[in-house]
Amino acid sequence: MRAEIVATGDEIRTGALVDSNSAHIADQLEQAGIEVTRHHAVGDDLPVLVALLHEIGARAEVAVVTGGLGPTEDDLSAAAAARALGVGLVLDQQALEEIEAYFTRRGRPMTASNRKQAMFPEGARRLPNPIGTAPGFRVVIGGCAFYFLPGVPHEMRRMLQEQVLPDLHTMQGAVRDFRLTRVISTFGLPESVVGEKVAAIHQYFPDIKLGLRAKFPEIQVKLYLNTPDEAQGGRMLDGAARWVSEALGINVFSLREGTMAEEVGALLRQQNATLALAESCTGGLIANWLTNIAGSSDYFLFGAVTYANPSKIQVLGVEPETLEQYGAVHETTAQSMARGARRIAGATYGLATSGIAGPGGGTAEKPVGTLCIGLDGPMGTRSRTVTLSFGQRLMNKRLFAMIALDLLRRALLEQPDQP
Repeated sequence: MRAEIVATGDEIRTGALVDSNSAHIADQLEQAGIEVTRHHAVGDDLPVLVALLHEIGARAEVAVVTGGLGPTEDDLSAAAAARALGVGLVLDQQALEEIEAYFTRRGRPMTASNRKQAMFPEGARRLPNPIGTAPGFRVVIGGCAFYFLPGVPHEMRRMLQEQVLPDLHTMQGAVRDFRLTRVISTFGLPESVVGEKVAAIHQYFPDIKLGLRAKFPEIQVKLYLNTPDEAQGGRMLDGAARWVSEALGINVFSLREGTMAEEVGALLRQQNATLALAESCTGGLIANWLTNIAGSSDYFLFGAVTYANPSKIQVLGVEPETLEQYGAVHETTAQSMARGARRIAGATYGLATSGIAGPGGGTAEKPVGTLCIGLDGPMGTRSRTVTLSFGQRLMNKRLFAMIALDLLRRALLEQPDQP
C-alpha cells in the first residue's frame, strides 16, 4: 500500500514553520507497513490544492493531509476536497455539536466563524477531534483514501493513532506487512568509520535494510525490516542489533535509541551509585540533560556551574596555586574540580568539565575546542584532554558534554577511557 503526505499552509511552504507533522506521520505509516512515496508542502492556494489532490488520487492508495481545517478564510482543505470531488460543502450536525461542546467545557463563547469547521464535502466521513475544535474527515478521490487532519501536532497525533491507523489496518486486511525498526546509538566514531564497520551486515541479514543518521554529536545506525510476521521479524532485528553492537563495541551506548544521559543514568541506578557535577565550559548542559529524565534525583545529587576561577576556589575548594600554575583549562584543575564536587555532595562519582568552547579565547597551546575532563570515584581520579572544534560554540558545548558523560559511562562499565 502506497501513501503520500500533504502539509498545507503558507507558513509550511515558506519554511516559517518546521513541518514536524509529516515526519511523524511517515514514521507511523512506515511502521504500519505502508510505503510513503512522497511528501508535499503546499500553500494556501485553492487551485494548487485541488490539482494536487487529483494527482495523488490517481497514483496513491492512501493520503494524509494536515492543516487547513481552521475557521479562517485561508483554511481551504475542506473546500479543496469538495472541489476535487465535484460536490458541495454540507453542515455536519454532529461535528457542530462537538465543536459547541468544546467551547462550553472551557466556558468560552463559540464565534460564528467556527461553524465553518463543521462544513465537510458531501459524503465525507467525519473524524472526531476529542481535544480541539477542528474535526477531520475522510473522502475517496480517484482510487485514494484521503484523511484530512488538523495541523496542531498533538491533535493530529491523537487522531492519527485512534482513527486513521485502525482504519488503515482494516483496509490492509489479514495480510499485511509490518515495518520494524531498530536504532543503535553510537558515539566516538565518524560516520564513515561506522559505515565501514557495519557494511557486512547484509551478508548475515540480507532482508534487513541499513541506514546511518548523523544526529550530532552521535551517529545512529538504523535497521529496517518489512515482514508479514511481526514476532519473527522482531527476533531477526534483535539478532542484527547484537551483530552491530559487536561490530562497533564500546562505541555503542544504546540499543533502544536512548540518550547518553539516559544510559548513564540507568548505569548509575543499576550500581546504586550517585553523581555530582562541576561544570565550567559546558555551562550546566550536563546537569540539564540528566535532570530532563524522570527519577534522576535517585542518582544525581549536585551540580555547580563554576565558570569563574573564584567560584572554583570558593565553592569547590580548588587551590589557588593550581589555577596559577596550570590555569582553568588543565587536567589537574579538572581533577580538583571533580574531587570537590564529589566531596561536597557525598557522591559516588564527581565529574568536571573545563575548556574553551569558542569562538574566542583560544591560544596556540590551548586552541578553541580544548576540553579537560576530571572524574573522581571509587577507582581513583582520572582525567582526559581532547581538542575537537566544530567552529560553533553551542556545538562544541554539546560535544564536550557528550565526551564527559561517555568518560563516566566507560568508567561505570569498567572499560578503557578512550577508543
